[in-house]
Amino acid sequence: MDFVNDRKLTVCVTMARFRKVMKTPSTRLVHILIGKSIVETLAVGALAVCTFINIVPPYFHGWGEVTGSGISGWAVNNAAPWKRIEVQLFVDGKFVADDLADKYRPDVSAAGWARDAWHGYTFVIPSLPTGVHEARVYALHGSGGGVRGSLQLLGDPIGFSVSEDGKLAPVLNP
Repeated sequence: MDFVNDRKLTVCVTMARFRKVMKTPSTRLVHILIGKSIVETLAVGALAVCTFINIVPPYFHGWGEVTGSGISGWAVNNAAPWKRIEVQLFVDGKFVADDLADKYRPDVSAAGWARDAWHGYTFVIPSLPTGVHEARVYALHGSGGGVRGSLQLLGDPIGFSVSEDGKLAPVLNP
């Protein structure tokens, strides 16, 4: 009978130790798991940055301004300053037109933004209701061999107002 009681006691002590070990995981295991999580986070972050730079390279520079009848400006791809880039105009969040930035703008090359003066664009704004509007000009970047495309905002959003006679005037904060 003592053998059975000793056996039960041994089993109870062993079970108690097992439960205690299971409730408090080893510090080493916790450190390994935290280290693994940090390495995985850094790897995913690096992959995201590389993907973003390939899809939306930070090479485009440009600016736009309000004219009497539209939006004019310039756009340059710093990675290939001799190339002309496609630009798109959105007014109040809606696509209006696209153009190739290949108009003569001597101020762009004089300022050192491009190797030549042929990086300008001009959009004529279609008739809009009177009031305040916002235009945004984007550079179109093709990637993946032309399979994908992304837009990069050139400069700041351009606020303008339309008067009763259809003339455009700049607005500082649309």
